[in-house]
Amino acid sequence: MPLHIHDARFLVSNTSYLKCPEAQYPEYAFIGRSNVGKSSLINMLVNKQGLAKTSAKPGKTQLINHFIINEKNKPWYLVDLPGYGYAKTSKSSAHQWSKFTIDYLVRRKNLLCVFLLVDSRHEPQKIDLEFMIWMVQNQLAFCLVFTKTDKLKKTQLKSFLAAYKKQLLELWEELPPIFITSSEKKIGRDEILSFIEDTNKIIP
Repeated sequence: MPLHIHDARFLVSNTSYLKCPEAQYPEYAFIGRSNVGKSSLINMLVNKQGLAKTSAKPGKTQLINHFIINEKNKPWYLVDLPGYGYAKTSKSSAHQWSKFTIDYLVRRKNLLCVFLLVDSRHEPQKIDLEFMIWMVQNQLAFCLVFTKTDKLKKTQLKSFLAAYKKQLLELWEELPPIFITSSEKKIGRDEILSFIEDTNKIIP
């Protein structure tokens, strides 16, 4: 049975891991290139439209956004991180958010897993692969989440996944957990929430 979401609410936005909420609950972060559908996926997971702010303009998320899930019964944190690779972000701004995002990822003690979102309509992007390599080098647990899969035919999706996995297996012997999702069709929700629930169980 997947994890049941009783409630979800926004807690705080900031630009430093030092200002994050007390690290007392399991924490899961979501990150990906701008316009990958991150906010829509988060809203789909918690079944609450408008919790994470969506925008027609890529690069809207510029802060570390903390949400608390199931506050009164086995709570955990969901974190919406700034997207990366948006061309119109100024170099100084891009450097700033990348530094505080990296500090957060490396130093946040209760961060159990990073969900890296990838648009299923595009072949492997250099910036995504570099980010995966960086996470492996820093011993950060991560999952791959393919978004917008409803935009592809089943045969296209199957071919895309095979090619993507093949490229990853050139880098590593073992693949990270992979989730196939669609925010519009609510595909992948149960699988991701089940993964979070199973991971939460290992925490004392």
